[in-house]
Amino acid sequence: MHLNEFAATAEPLDMTATAEFESLCASAADLGIAHGDDIAYVSRNIVARHQRFHFLEWGHPDVPTVLLLHGGNQSAHSWDLVSLALADRYHVLALDQRGHGDSEWARDADYSSGAMAADAAAFCAALGVTDPVVMGHSMGGMNTMRLTLDHPELASAIVLVDIGPEISEVGTQVIRTFVTENREFQDLDDFVAAVQKYDPYRSREHIERTVKYNLLQRVDGTFISKVDHGPRLASGAEHRRAGDRFSLADAGRITQPVLLVRGADSWVLTADAAERFADALPNGTLVTVPDCSHNVHGQNTPGFLAEVEAFLGSLSP
Repeated sequence: MHLNEFAATAEPLDMTATAEFESLCASAADLGIAHGDDIAYVSRNIVARHQRFHFLEWGHPDVPTVLLLHGGNQSAHSWDLVSLALADRYHVLALDQRGHGDSEWARDADYSSGAMAADAAAFCAALGVTDPVVMGHSMGGMNTMRLTLDHPELASAIVLVDIGPEISEVGTQVIRTFVTENREFQDLDDFVAAVQKYDPYRSREHIERTVKYNLLQRVDGTFISKVDHGPRLASGAEHRRAGDRFSLADAGRITQPVLLVRGADSWVLTADAAERFADALPNGTLVTVPDCSHNVHGQNTPGFLAEVEAFLGSLSP
């Protein structure tokens, strides 16, 4: 059983009429995040590359488009506060990537950056989106880099959130351990407590408001992670390794303006690695957001938005 609302058919679902949107606006108010009064926000499904993808569409198509790619074990809803803040000026598309959120799981178990980048390109083509700013966090950032290399004409600019060619093995192990140890729960309070311990930057109230987007409830009452963790995912390991390789040398091929955003307390992207990556980018800018770790846009959303909005405003129309 799903705990959140989303479009169950090909027809869009107006999310502004849901209790979930009211909850989101409450979180925005708590954090002092301004947003428009008349926001367009719908849940939609689309078929691309013979697979069903769920996505959240904010704003109107007649303004510049921002495509958001979430991190591993997350969903399009991880960007909700960012999308809400940008929706009065940008057409925001937050995609549930294959095997995550409310999108279909991959039948071939291919969860490589190459496959996910191809999904994103096909998604843009299906919607007629051209020249988007592509913003990716962690896994979504790796997919953004692969998308830019495989389809260099697609993105007009890029925002990479706490990711790069050189990432800390210690930091990624922290993530793997959390994911492995928190796949099933009998009580939602136990899951919230585990998330609080893993992510002390967010309030308990905010975590409680968003927990529904990351869990399903089985018929036996058990809450499980809403991500493909099954044997099919494990069988695709070779595909993932082949499609996930990215080097500092590759960075020189990314000619678009790039904003690299690092969390000041990040245990995934070290300060030295971030500086090397930014130096390798022909048109890259590195910023560090305080009071957050790896999940920059969720842990210090106002600080993240200040940097991103300045970057977006600097781009040519």
